[in-house]
Amino acid sequence: MAQVKIYGLKERLNPVKEKLSEVIHSCVVEALQMPADKKFQRFFPMDREDFYYAPGRTEAYTVIEISLFEGRSTESRKRLIRLLFERIQDELDISPQDVEITIFETPKSNWGIRGLPGDELQLNYKVKV
Repeated sequence: MAQVKIYGLKERLNPVKEKLSEVIHSCVVEALQMPADKKFQRFFPMDREDFYYAPGRTEAYTVIEISLFEGRSTESRKRLIRLLFERIQDELDISPQDVEITIFETPKSNWGIRGLPGDELQLNYKVKV
C-alpha cells in the first residue's frame, strides 16, 4: 500500500496535477513493484498565504509525502526518490531543487483498509522489495 499526498501552490499545482499524478504513479509502480491499479493520491493545492517555503525555492516548490507499509528495502526507497526527481524534472520541468520527498513507513497493523487491520489483508503484491 502506498498513499501519496502532494502539496504545492494552487496556481502552479492545478495545471500539472494530472501529469504529475501519472509521473508519481509510474515511479511507485516501477520502484516498489506496486500493481498499476493501486493508485491512491491526494492533491493539496495551497493558497500563497498557507504555503511557506525557504529561500532558494521557486513557485514550483512541491512537497510529496508517501506513506507505505514497512518492509521495502533501502535500495527500493532510494530508487523511488531518484526516479521521482528525474521524471518530475524531465516531464514537468520542475527542478529537483523545488521538490521535497518524504517517505513514511509504518507497520501494516497501523493501517485500516477495507474493514480490516492491514496485517490481516490478503495482498496481491509483495511488500518486501
